[in-house]
Amino acid sequence: MLLWGLSCPAWGAGDTPEVRRLGLSRMGVHTLLTVVLDRPVTPQVSCRNLAGKPQVVVDFPRARSGRLPSHLEGDDLLVQQVLTETAAPGRGVRIILDLYPEKPYAYWKQTRPGQGGQTFFILGLKPNPQTQPVQARVVPSAKPEPVPTAPLPSRDIRENELTPQAPGKAEDGGGYREPQVSAAPGSFDELRHLMPQAARLLQGLETDGWIVSQANRYDRPGTRFSRDFILTNRKYPELSVKIAYLPANLPNTPNINIIMLTTDNLNSGDVTQYRGLRQWNFAKIREKYEDIGDFFDDALKPLRVKLREETKTVAMRNAAVFQNFLKLACPENPQVIPQVMKHVREKVSPRFEGVQYTMSENPLVILNLVDFLYVKVYFLEASSGGGS
Repeated sequence: MLLWGLSCPAWGAGDTPEVRRLGLSRMGVHTLLTVVLDRPVTPQVSCRNLAGKPQVVVDFPRARSGRLPSHLEGDDLLVQQVLTETAAPGRGVRIILDLYPEKPYAYWKQTRPGQGGQTFFILGLKPNPQTQPVQARVVPSAKPEPVPTAPLPSRDIRENELTPQAPGKAEDGGGYREPQVSAAPGSFDELRHLMPQAARLLQGLETDGWIVSQANRYDRPGTRFSRDFILTNRKYPELSVKIAYLPANLPNTPNINIIMLTTDNLNSGDVTQYRGLRQWNFAKIREKYEDIGDFFDDALKPLRVKLREETKTVAMRNAAVFQNFLKLACPENPQVIPQVMKHVREKVSPRFEGVQYTMSENPLVILNLVDFLYVKVYFLEASSGGGS
């Protein structure tokens, strides 16, 4: 039970600010946390070190939560992950940025008006070698670091996203033209419209309780509207489904849709340590190891073996989920299921840690047994648009 913010009185929904959406993006060297609110609100921002883990905490003490994801992936630069916590309605929303240890940073913040009375609160972080690790230098908000001045979209944003034009309007008369979609953005209806060949699999995922927790759009309007989606399910906290929609922007080339069932929500101590080591640069590696080979053999390789064991355990515990996923993805190729499960059950080799297998060609199915275990399915579809 959350204790922070409990001294604030409970307000009615109409009087309580709403934290509607949030997103993590990269813009050059800046990592941007963008929070969408229904009105101007000034949050409390603080830095702390929790059991050796540096964090930046953004508190909205008297706010209620909209449809916020409980977890966002980091940016591989400063932020490992973003977590959200909510107290009782009207009692507060807290956003926690877990940072990579020993990476000094500076941060700034600003508030900008959005469409329809909404407000964007932006927290920017950037590397700052002038400070000591796990410490932060606050850049005065009166003179924030330069950030893009283009209007921010009223949805999650990430690097290279721009506010889209109306569907079907190309900015220069060429390139891919986004089809009209009447379904709500980020819904299963939209996914089925974008990926008709995967409709059976998508329907099965929705029936089993998977929900769209993230939906992002990339690329310049009128050129190519690639999308990605992340599905989560409370019944399977260590699993996630990641979806990529890559429409063709050249004539006679197919749309590519990728749906992946993965164990990368696993969050053990070994996983955290491995992800941290993967961020080491060459200079830091040379401080502790004579060469890259020693770093791989002595630090990374033992953890990769442990990851294979852990993800194998997760996959076997959720074997029915993987089997149903493959059944819906490859209804005409039922032998894929026993073949995949046979490889999943194989003994983990300390020498090779893992390998990838091509399990099917139509649709293309890849089984990955390196680090995080996943099954990735590619659906190729005829393009309804094309370049000039």
